[in-house]
Amino acid sequence: MLFSFHSLRSLITALFILATATHIAAQSSSATILKAIKQAKSGDAKAQFKLGVMYENGQGVLKDEAEAVQWYRKAAEQGNAHAQYNLGVMYQNGQGIAKDEAEAVRWFRKAAEQGLPQAQFKLGVMYENGRGVTKDDAEAVRWYLKAAEQGHAMAQNNVGVAYENGQGIAKDEAEAVRWLRKAAEQGLPQAQNNLDATNATGEAVPKKDAAERPSRVTNAAVAAIIVFAIVVWAWKRTHSSK
Repeated sequence: MLFSFHSLRSLITALFILATATHIAAQSSSATILKAIKQAKSGDAKAQFKLGVMYENGQGVLKDEAEAVQWYRKAAEQGNAHAQYNLGVMYQNGQGIAKDEAEAVRWFRKAAEQGLPQAQFKLGVMYENGRGVTKDDAEAVRWYLKAAEQGHAMAQNNVGVAYENGQGIAKDEAEAVRWLRKAAEQGLPQAQNNLDATNATGEAVPKKDAAERPSRVTNAAVAAIIVFAIVVWAWKRTHSSK
């Protein structure tokens, strides 16, 4: 026999536990969905937004982008900034509703005016590219700056590029480097590439940057020497005690 009676019994027990856990999880998920639907229908904007996300991504319900749009709209009309932003994205991409970039801009603006950084960034993109609105580089930079000041990495990168090219704002290489560095420090590859390109031209690298680099190298070298000295001391002490 490939399995002993004990092994077979253990396998059956494990399968039973798994089935029970799956059933409980399904019941819990169903309860969560029913609760969200009930709250959403009662007019709770947060629940309406949550239900929209569930329908958009097929989380616990069948994926239905048109249904997602309906719930996003209900929440957005009550002033939920995240719903306003998501509704704007749906209009921008034509998901669950006919593509309409002017409507996308309208909803992005509502969310941006409430301080949502991703909406501020999107609005900047729309102005920079003239999508759903008249192209306006200065207005694009204004919205990029609002998002950048809240730590939005792509907005910081775009502000840096705008300063570097004098696009929508007076050219300022030092400011370009400052904003590109902020985005690069968040791990944004585009910003690091732009920063490297700017540094390669020898333009606008702040003095403190040039001063800090040797210091960082020196500190690293000193630390390495100290570690090496400790290792050597420990080795000598070990061998001298034998």
